[in-house]
Amino acid sequence: MLPPSFDLIGPSAAAGRPRPSALQPREWQQRLIQLLRARLLARAPINPDVLLHAGPGAGKTIGALLGFQRLQREGLLDHCIVFCHRTSISRQWRRAAQQLGLTLQDWPTSSSAINTNGSSRTAASEGAPADGWLLSYQAAAHHSWRLKQELQARLSARRWLAIADEVHHLGLDPDNPEAKGWGQVFTDLSAPASLRLGLSGTPFRADALAFCAARRIRVEQGGTISERIVPDLCIEPHRLILAGDVRPLEFRFQDGWVEHGRDPGPAERECSPLSQEGRESWRARNLRRAIQPGDGGGIAQRLLLQARRKLDRVRQSHPQAGGLVVARDINHAARIAALLQEEGEAVQLVHSQDPEATARLGAFRAGEGRWLVSVDMCAEGFDAPRLRVVAYLSTVVTRSRFVQAITRAVRMDGARAALEGIPRDPSFVFAPADPLLIAHARTWSRSEPYVIRGKEEPEATAIGAGGMEGGQALTALAEGVGAVIPIGGPELPGFLRRRA
Repeated sequence: MLPPSFDLIGPSAAAGRPRPSALQPREWQQRLIQLLRARLLARAPINPDVLLHAGPGAGKTIGALLGFQRLQREGLLDHCIVFCHRTSISRQWRRAAQQLGLTLQDWPTSSSAINTNGSSRTAASEGAPADGWLLSYQAAAHHSWRLKQELQARLSARRWLAIADEVHHLGLDPDNPEAKGWGQVFTDLSAPASLRLGLSGTPFRADALAFCAARRIRVEQGGTISERIVPDLCIEPHRLILAGDVRPLEFRFQDGWVEHGRDPGPAERECSPLSQEGRESWRARNLRRAIQPGDGGGIAQRLLLQARRKLDRVRQSHPQAGGLVVARDINHAARIAALLQEEGEAVQLVHSQDPEATARLGAFRAGEGRWLVSVDMCAEGFDAPRLRVVAYLSTVVTRSRFVQAITRAVRMDGARAALEGIPRDPSFVFAPADPLLIAHARTWSRSEPYVIRGKEEPEATAIGAGGMEGGQALTALAEGVGAVIPIGGPELPGFLRRRA
């Protein structure tokens, strides 16, 4: 085990702050600290942007706070401001800061709530000056003019670090550079910062726009010049798997035939194999049909049945294990939740229009219910180490959204880490055998270059057949319970084979 790079039980305890836990910095977290220090000590004009790419479970939040704490103790930084894409995520930052003895406060809603020494009145009244503040992207955009004045007044003589969580949300549109979107607002507000640290588990955008706190390079390949975003530090999931920091994933893709045009009669029906359909319009249509619980092909039902049985087996060794179903929309999620409940499953249904969604997420995280059914509230930033099975029943096939959803099931907690060897017990992903989803699964644990494209250039997604590495099985499920077949071609369900 690597030795700690610095003493975590230091001046903060003597200053009357909560005594931080004796956390053991990971190797990449030490490298991040060295990188930030080198940027701050550089004599020449420096690039203030540092991009960290690390998947869920890597420890991005703790790593960023460890870096700030170390440089604060060395006198290189005074404060930090953490920008988050959701207010719920700010609570996770606050909890992580408390582990280190740091004080993070929500940025005050009025300028009068900030003292001239740079701390909030709430923190000052408790006898602990704020080390930093938390601010959502939406609030920053809504109060951008006032916040800019406050930052200039309160932090102009101080050195501070701007941290952008899930920084890929901060897109920069070259066709409308003056628009006050999240990216433009963050760039404007963080301009006085000593450094800007961008954190991302999936540094990609479906619109292929550039984003903030990221270094761009121009690359010539095959006579074509493209602009790419390159992380300053990249921690790939497969390395975290080998280190035992996260779980490996095993994939099970439900294949079959999708039928269309039922009304005219059997002779007029159109059938298309789910896994082998190369025509984009048909592929998308097949997936829309395949995820419906009532579809005649039974793909969704069989997928859910296999996922439920896998969760039963996982819970034999991990009694608190739970599953996540990623649905297409609210109505679709409600239908799936009702289907699971009819089968006797304890389900937590969450979506953005449910006022109890946050409470339901907390209840599931605490161990209530076997299944969590959601649309998009659990795709990013949701932390529940009990998740061991994911059923992906969504028509969103972008690599970033798929990887965000499936990697909810890779996190470890201390209790399970003490019981499992390395590599850890795997989690399982069940999905329709859509060609794009299969292609994404082949490369989920590898970092791929992010090419910035102009709006006039459509994004092309290659359906490759790259190899798999040990421990990450890529299989398709047959109709039989527990049967597994290679993805060499579409496997007909038994009742279709008999009729063919």
